[in-house]
Amino acid sequence: MAKRTGEKYFTILEAAVKIFARHGFHRTRVADIAREAGVADGTVYIYFEKKEDILVCLFQEAMARFVEGLSRRLEQCENPDQKLAAVIDYHLTTLGSLPDQAKVTQIELRQIDEAINKGISLPLMHYFKLIEEVITEGQEKGFYRRDLNARTARKVIFGAVDEVVTCWVMSKKPYDLGGLAKPVFELLVKGLK
Repeated sequence: MAKRTGEKYFTILEAAVKIFARHGFHRTRVADIAREAGVADGTVYIYFEKKEDILVCLFQEAMARFVEGLSRRLEQCENPDQKLAAVIDYHLTTLGSLPDQAKVTQIELRQIDEAINKGISLPLMHYFKLIEEVITEGQEKGFYRRDLNARTARKVIFGAVDEVVTCWVMSKKPYDLGGLAKPVFELLVKGLK
């Protein structure tokens, strides 16, 4: 079993984000990641069984940090509208501050096989659950329409925010991704009211 802790583990993951973003998952070799991390090729295999394992672990670690940070931010909110605004702002500002991670998340993870998809689905479900909890709380407190299906509303919210990030990643002109949080929130919250 490969190791999943330690400074070298995280160094390899950080290197992988840079290399996957620069060259793409399919054109990246484990040797490229090892060189960027400053470790021998064999060291990578102490922590990861294969290149696909690196991509899965990278996403799992990133999503764990993301969900933890978002959960802390949601605890500071007083009502469902503030929570929804926080979800949107956190998603956009976090990925806006991590362009390599955004590129890997938006492009490289979309061109994957079933084994990788299985490895990334559970961490994503934790994020989806947070969004659905905000919607359900909003319905219970009278902020949002009760006739909405929370799961469908979550799909629309996530889909909209996800598409905004994808457009930012693909854009040839730099702009502030986090600056789009307020207009995206205003558009989406009107559909929930």
